[in-house]
Amino acid sequence: MTYQYVAYNTKGAVVKGTLSAATEEAATELLSYAGYKTISLKSYVPFFNAEKLSASLFPVKVKPAEIVLLYRQLAMLLESGVDIAASLELLGAQATNRGLKKIMGEVVSNVRSGNQLSTVLEKYPQVFPPDYCRLLGVGEQSGNLEAVLRQVADYVEKETVTAKQIRGALMMPAITSVIAVVVVGLLVTFILPSFGKMYGSLGVELPTLAKIMITIGEQAKSNGMYLLLGVLVIGGLGFVYIKTPGGRYQLDKLLLSLPLLGRVRLLSELARYCRSTSLMFHAGMPLTEGMSLAIKSSGNKVIAEALTNVQREMVKGEGLSGPMAKNKLFLPMLVQMVKVGEETGGLEVTLQAVARSYEAEAEDKIHSVIGLIQPAMTLAIGGVVGLIAVTLASAMTAMYGGF
Repeated sequence: MTYQYVAYNTKGAVVKGTLSAATEEAATELLSYAGYKTISLKSYVPFFNAEKLSASLFPVKVKPAEIVLLYRQLAMLLESGVDIAASLELLGAQATNRGLKKIMGEVVSNVRSGNQLSTVLEKYPQVFPPDYCRLLGVGEQSGNLEAVLRQVADYVEKETVTAKQIRGALMMPAITSVIAVVVVGLLVTFILPSFGKMYGSLGVELPTLAKIMITIGEQAKSNGMYLLLGVLVIGGLGFVYIKTPGGRYQLDKLLLSLPLLGRVRLLSELARYCRSTSLMFHAGMPLTEGMSLAIKSSGNKVIAEALTNVQREMVKGEGLSGPMAKNKLFLPMLVQMVKVGEETGGLEVTLQAVARSYEAEAEDKIHSVIGLIQPAMTLAIGGVVGLIAVTLASAMTAMYGGF
């Protein structure tokens, strides 16, 4: 951080300037070492900060796999007896990602100034999510930082692998969808209007179906720009709306209510909650604080609202399973397992078991849904192409009948 200072030098003259330091105390010490007697010291915020502008326009991109490797290597070095500052410095030196290397340099400087690792990492939420930093803070306080680092690494790796599998499975249906839209668009926009002009020049009376389809094709070709503009405007308005709290809530509610994908979404969110809460509970974090982090890290506003209601009643002394049972979003197996965990004192283990079960069910349903997408799209494309073929065939029949 940059500080602006006013001080007396060794000759008693007043001097002004700026210097960089991790904290205000560190800046005062630097001035003292230089022989200056500080009069005032405050943070310096320039009118135009090129560094912040560059960071906002070109944010640091670090892959989750790099963070997983960083956590595991840091845990290994700490277990080997290397102090935390030296470990971070070594890991920063061998980092291949320029953005991560720069961040690690700043982290080392702050840690050497006496700041806790978790507090320093919270300054970079785009790389180190705040809920993970809070877990590291619990590990620091309990003296079990190495174990927490490994647990967080395992959790991040599991989430990354699951997301990668879903993206890979959806890649082929997405490509097929794009190709289908392009093919149907070409048929409707170019093929049908061409046949319409030919039949019109021959003065043939076309069947009703052929008239409708050819009219649609001609309108699509002549007003294509307006249609595209309308789609873009509607899409833009929709995008702006879902960025609002109310719009995001309605979108998440819609995603949960979809016939097949809604169940997958719900299972994924519940599995994420169970695994993260189990991890926090194992790290020694109080359940009420763990609930707060789980709410903040939830990717669905509807689930977050439901968890907030559970937390509110849990604070009143009603436990965890009781409030969950009042909301249908929390599936029966989750409620029962949480109840068993509360009664036996093994909540961490039961939550892990529920997470594994829901993750397996979600993966099976994803593959089932993807298996249905391909034939459904084939039928839809075949139906559209078949309709166009019937239209052209009926038009040709009418043309031949007119001669």
